[in-house]
Parts: sequence; C-alpha cells; structure tokens
Amino acid sequence: MLRLLRLRDERGVVLPSPVVMLSILAVAMAAFAFVATRGGESPEREVATVSQPGATSTPAAKPSKEPKKPKVPPVKRGKVYVEVYNNSGITGLAGRVAGTAGSAGWQVVGTDNWYGGNIPANTVYYPRRLERAGKLLALDLGIDRAVPAVDPMRLDRLTVILTGEL
Repeated sequence: MLRLLRLRDERGVVLPSPVVMLSILAVAMAAFAFVATRGGESPEREVATVSQPGATSTPAAKPSKEPKKPKVPPVKRGKVYVEVYNNSGITGLAGRVAGTAGSAGWQVVGTDNWYGGNIPANTVYYPRRLERAGKLLALDLGIDRAVPAVDPMRLDRLTVILTGEL
C-alpha cells in the first residue's frame, strides 16, 4: 500500500496540453458569441391593412425606414478608358485580358508590358473619381485587388496590371 501511494506522488499532476487549452477557450468564445447574438430579430412588426368587404382601395406603399440616399448613376463601361499591362512572364496575357474587358463593354485603349516595378498580385488601379468603375472592372475580370492609382499611372483611366493568369 505504501508503495502505491509513493507511485502516485512520483507521477505528479498532469496538465492539459496548450492545444487542449486553446480548444476549450475557442469553444467557450463560440458559445458566448452564439448567446450574445441570439434573438437579434427586430421587435417591429409589419401591420397589414384589412379592408372592409365591398370597399376598394389601392395598396399603401410601405414607409421607408431609412432616409433616401441620392441615386448614384450606374457606371457606363464604354465611357471609361482602360489600360492593361503584363507584369508576368506569360506571353500575350495583357492582350487576352484586354479582349475580355472589351467584351464586357470597357473601352480598352492600350496594352503593354509593365516596367514600373513589381506588383504583388493582379490589380486594378483607379483614380479616386473612378473608384466605383475600378471595383466593377475588377469584378468583371475576377481580380480580387483594386486600389487607388499611384505614380506613374494616368489619372484619367483605369490601369490593370497582371502578375499571372486570371
């Protein structure tokens, strides 16, 4: 019996590994987030107008909950100049992407190789006034990165710089 007690004392206390501790912490945080965001339904209810039999009326328009924002005109692709540059070793890439942009309605005015430095990923550069157009072009081409234009880029058009296939 004394020998058994001595073995227990020699083993000591075993603590859980850091991975187990982090897992427990992550589960606790997820449970807290679930409870904190539960029941986020709006307490407001839609009230329907009930008409009397035989009465005729036109349906009332739903009142707007938000103030009306000024309507932003849509981007006219054919009015925006686009230049496409190849910053990869893939021959003809700028021409192919320019063709895709032209097919989507953009006004492509030039293609060439990019010599202004290394670019980290396929990118659409836009001047501030063409930000919405730049993001739309990126969406049309499947490019994830759209950022403001920098020197030496022209500020009257969108600039696409390609580092690899789309």
